[in-house]
Amino acid sequence: MNGEASRDSAQHVHDFLAAVRARVGQVVVGQDIVVERTLIALLTGGHLLLQGVPGLAKTLLVSVLSRCIDLDFARIQFTIDLLPADILGSEILDQRNSEFKTRKGPIFTNLLLADEINRAAPRVQGALLEAMQERKVTIGDESYRLPAPFLVIATQNPVEQAGTFELPEAQLDRFMMCHRLEYPTLEEEQTILQRNLRLGITRRDGGAVVQTEFDVLEDGPCGDAEQLIQAMESVNNVHVSELFVNHVIQLVHATRQHPELDLGCSPRAGISLIRAARARALIQGRSYVTPDDLLALAEDIILHRVRLTYEAIADGRTSAEILQELLAAQLS
Repeated sequence: MNGEASRDSAQHVHDFLAAVRARVGQVVVGQDIVVERTLIALLTGGHLLLQGVPGLAKTLLVSVLSRCIDLDFARIQFTIDLLPADILGSEILDQRNSEFKTRKGPIFTNLLLADEINRAAPRVQGALLEAMQERKVTIGDESYRLPAPFLVIATQNPVEQAGTFELPEAQLDRFMMCHRLEYPTLEEEQTILQRNLRLGITRRDGGAVVQTEFDVLEDGPCGDAEQLIQAMESVNNVHVSELFVNHVIQLVHATRQHPELDLGCSPRAGISLIRAARARALIQGRSYVTPDDLLALAEDIILHRVRLTYEAIADGRTSAEILQELLAAQLS
């Protein structure tokens, strides 16, 4: 009976995850890998950094996901004049009784979209560090716990664009994954345009507004917080072999010893690889991880944590090339 109950629970989790992916696919064309990475982040509580040029549906994806699972959602547009208090909140003097009251900021939510995070000054980016690591923030002399679950999904533009700041290593390391988005294929872009042609207008308040992709999602979530919790619990039941753990250890250690890498991975990278591999296996309907999970996730988890030496940059080397060489050596 316990075995049957376990199988039923696993089937419910699989159906829930499949329903979320299908619902997101109604709005976001292509980007299947991005949807998978976002679900991995949600199931493991690891923060996600999405990198790509504007217009690739990064904001749309996060908004749709929050509506699919009925999570509290907040969006912060990072700009050069943003202040830490605009994110965390602040103490405000109530002049009626001369007492300070706490005004909580938008960070008190389940799913926080930090849009174009690298357009804000470094001290503002640093305001997220405590929240991302400890799930709490300090306002004045008081510490406040953030809601559970709490997840930061940040987007950033390529650092070559004007008005961007490079994220510090300490903050990059707190992102479980950094996924790099590409332009859609010709077929995907054709579907995007065809869907856009079918959009109309919405009449309201005696006027009308032109519909966008944000308006086409079906009403009502396809899952709730309890289903998400069950899925998060199921991640911990995915088997990880000792051999897989050894591969992860050797890979992380190799980044610290490579002569062309000035900065290697911290232990947090190994933890992220195993947690993300478990979640990916669950999403794909497996109860165990495989080397394919390591190969699929390595770039998103490793590349933003390593830094090339100046000599390697001068020689035209890339961190992706070095990572592929390390993976080939570990799994050969």
